Amino acid sequence: MVQRLTYRRRLSYNTKSNRRRVVRTPGGKLVYQYLKKPKKIPRCGQCKDKLRGIQPARPMERSRMCRRKKTVKRVYGGVLCHKCVKERIVRAFLIEEQKIVIKVMKTQAFAKLKKAENETVQSNPKNKIIGTKTLSDFETLQQSSCNLVTKKR
Repeated sequence: MVQRLTYRRRLSYNTKSNRRRVVRTPGGKLVYQYLKKPKKIPRCGQCKDKLRGIQPARPMERSRMCRRKKTVKRVYGGVLCHKCVKERIVRAFLIEEQKIVIKVMKTQAFAKLKKAENETVQSNPKNKIIGTKTLSDFETLQQSSCNLVTKKR
């Protein structure tokens, strides 16, 4: 005849928090042993990959762990994986490079415009009108550079 088992806790429903295993004690009795929920490895906030170097634990257990078990000594350590951090660094670098290129292009266009203005003034001292073609070229250059910045974001 099979021995009857009784719960050790008050919760009598078959829920995730009330999982149990039947264990035989040294005295020969069968009793319930309650199981803990499985530990989870934290995931990257961007690509959802498992983070390496971080110990899996339940939230309350994690609050009691020391800092070196919860993080990695890197920028965004314990939040983003190494691939996403590298991607962010490269993207930031390229955006800054693009801003520098746009600034250089503007200064070159402005220098060209000044040069064209000086030539028109020297050829016609009474007419101080800037050639419309060079001015429109400068404006289109500004608009195209603004479009380049907004496309990357």
